[in-house]
Amino acid sequence: MPKNKKGKGIVWEDREVLFDLPFEYLKLRSGEKIFDRIEPIEDTKGNAGVKGRMVVTNLRVIWHSLSSPRINLSIGYNCVISTSSKTISSGLRGSTQAFYCLAAYRNNKYEFVFTNLSPNCIRHYTTVTAVYKAYAGSRLYRDLRLRGAIIQNKQLHVLPLEQICLKETGLWNLSSESGNLGTMIISNVRIVWYADINEAFNVSLPYITIESISIRDSKFGNALVVHVRPTSGGYVLGFRADPQERLSSLLSELQMLHQAYTEKPIFGVETNWNQDDPMPTSDDIEELEEIGEPRGEMGPTLYLASQLALHKEESDAQPVYSPYLGLAIEPLREGITLKNLFEVQTTS
Repeated sequence: MPKNKKGKGIVWEDREVLFDLPFEYLKLRSGEKIFDRIEPIEDTKGNAGVKGRMVVTNLRVIWHSLSSPRINLSIGYNCVISTSSKTISSGLRGSTQAFYCLAAYRNNKYEFVFTNLSPNCIRHYTTVTAVYKAYAGSRLYRDLRLRGAIIQNKQLHVLPLEQICLKETGLWNLSSESGNLGTMIISNVRIVWYADINEAFNVSLPYITIESISIRDSKFGNALVVHVRPTSGGYVLGFRADPQERLSSLLSELQMLHQAYTEKPIFGVETNWNQDDPMPTSDDIEELEEIGEPRGEMGPTLYLASQLALHKEESDAQPVYSPYLGLAIEPLREGITLKNLFEVQTTS
């Protein structure tokens, strides 16, 4: 398990491919939302013959076994190389069309094959493909960009969820010996600076890439210093203002916006569904709690213990007729069926 996953502001969910994660790593992080839940889905290559659930978020694809949720995987979109559909042999469906995903992480390549066990249903393919396309088209929300086509006629190309908060002129970028005079545009998702004499000389710094912002002494006097996270290049960018007193208020504004973004990040992944397409039911973080425990498929020992406890409370309960067995049986607890119990008996 990679270290420092819970570090403040560090987003790893879209940048890693991980297997058999503890439940805490399957919970949605702040800003992560669910686009779709699909079941039953088979991880045909890694867990053939096992029914599971696919959870599609704006950062990754999660798959977990329905009977044993500790068997799971998390595929970050930033690791995805390609997606397609292909004909495969499924342990539960035989020859069928499946969703194929090729991903790379830490110098390793991974092939994933997911089969929808519902006949004639390709929702798992269409949903993931649409969300991945939206992710790939919104990288300016998450990736540092140098010399990008983001400024035209001194105007910033504003992103769909972006709001301009502040514009500061007369700021020197200290990347050269003499510095370059330019303008800084500050929004709710990033910091942008461009040179006044050449707007193609620019930098776009999403807050997600920034580790810290401070004022430090330099050979040019006090400078506003932005430290970029090592995962985004580890750059150190300096800016100078005249008079230098302007830096103090600018620092306060930037630190406040950076903190606000860290607490509630905006990842920019948005998809417009057609009427016939699936819609997300909820993006509440607690909605994924059921991944941590089996979904009511209790083993015989647990079921017997629960029934004994119930029997103490309802000792006067009368037997009921079960069409499933053709016999009179003790009443079952709400949410439990004989079919569930027999399935557990045969798989345990």
